[in-house]
Amino acid sequence: GEGLGNKFLGNIRNTNAIIHVLRCFDNGNITHVDGTIDPVRDKGIIDTELQLKDLETVENRLGKIQKQAAVGGDKNAKRQVELLQQYKSVLEQGKSARTVELDKEDRKLLADLSLLTDKPVLYVCNVDEASAAAGNAYTEAVRAAIAEEKAEMLVIAAATEADIAELEEYEERLMFLEEIGLKESGVARLIKSAYRLLDLETFFTTGADETRAWTYSKGMKAPQTAGVIHTDFEKGFIRAEVIKYDDYVNLGSEKACRDAGKIGIEGKEYVVQDGDIMHFLFNV
Repeated sequence: GEGLGNKFLGNIRNTNAIIHVLRCFDNGNITHVDGTIDPVRDKGIIDTELQLKDLETVENRLGKIQKQAAVGGDKNAKRQVELLQQYKSVLEQGKSARTVELDKEDRKLLADLSLLTDKPVLYVCNVDEASAAAGNAYTEAVRAAIAEEKAEMLVIAAATEADIAELEEYEERLMFLEEIGLKESGVARLIKSAYRLLDLETFFTTGADETRAWTYSKGMKAPQTAGVIHTDFEKGFIRAEVIKYDDYVNLGSEKACRDAGKIGIEGKEYVVQDGDIMHFLFNV
C-alpha cells in the first residue's frame, strides 16, 4: 500500500517474471526503511501485498464463474471453479500461486488470470564482498524461506559488481573475481538465470562483418527461429545450415567447420539448440 501502490502492481502484472532483490548485508551508513536488516521479513512484505491482490483477483473471478457453472452446466466453468478454489486456499494460507501445480490444459483455462504470484521468480540476495562467494546467515535464511517455492536464488555483491564493471580489461575482471573466490561475474550469472527462468535460449548468426546473438523460446523449430530475425525468413524457409557452438569454437571459423564436415543441413522440423550458429536459406 506504499510507494507506487496499484501502479506498482500493474507494472508487475505486465512482466514475464519477477527478480526480487533482497538486502543481505550490514552497513551502518546505508539505512533500511524498517531500521533492521531482515531479508525474510522484506520478502514477506512484498509477498503479502502480491498475494492479497491475487486473492482479490481470484475471488472476483470465482464470483462470475460460479454463476456460469451453476446455470449452464459448463464443464470448463466447473473446472475453473475447482482450480480457482485451489488458488484461493493456497493464497489464504499466505503462500504464492506458483506453489499450485497445474497441467498445461488447466493452465490454458486460467491463462488470462495473470496472477502476480504465479509468475516465475528469482531471488537475488545482495551481499557484501566478503559474502560474495559463500553467502552469509542472511542468504541461508532466505534459502530456507523459499524452499517450497520452486524459485531460484542468486547471491550477488552489487557494489563489487559495480567495481568490476569499471575495469576495462577482461583479464583484470577475471583476476578481481578470482580474488573474491568467483569464476564468473554476478551479472553473467544473473543473465543465465533469467534466461532459464523465462525458458529462453540463444542462437547466433555470423558473417564477415559481424556476429549477432538472437533470443528465442526453448523448443522452437528452425522456421520459427528464422522468424525472430525477419518474418520473411520464416515464410520462405527452405532449410538451415547449422554449426554446433563447440565445433565453431574448437575449429575457429565457418570454413574450417565446412572442411571438417561439421555443418548440418536441417529442415523445418529441426529443434534449434542453445548456441547453434545458423545460416538460413529462404525464398519469398
